[in-house]
Amino acid sequence: MAKLAPIVSEFASTEEEAAHDAWVRAKVEKALASTAPRIPHAEVMAEMQAILDRHKEP
Repeated sequence: MAKLAPIVSEFASTEEEAAHDAWVRAKVEKALASTAPRIPHAEVMAEMQAILDRHKEP
């Protein structure tokens, strides 16, 4: 991931930044309101580690 200066926005415009912020907030709100079964943290981490391991260079 590129390291950006904290005063430099990664968005081309304030409108683009606001749209992204609204999108993220909507996703979080939807996730928090979900009644789907929760997935334990350890299970998610194990799945992610398996994905990373599959893509490791030999």
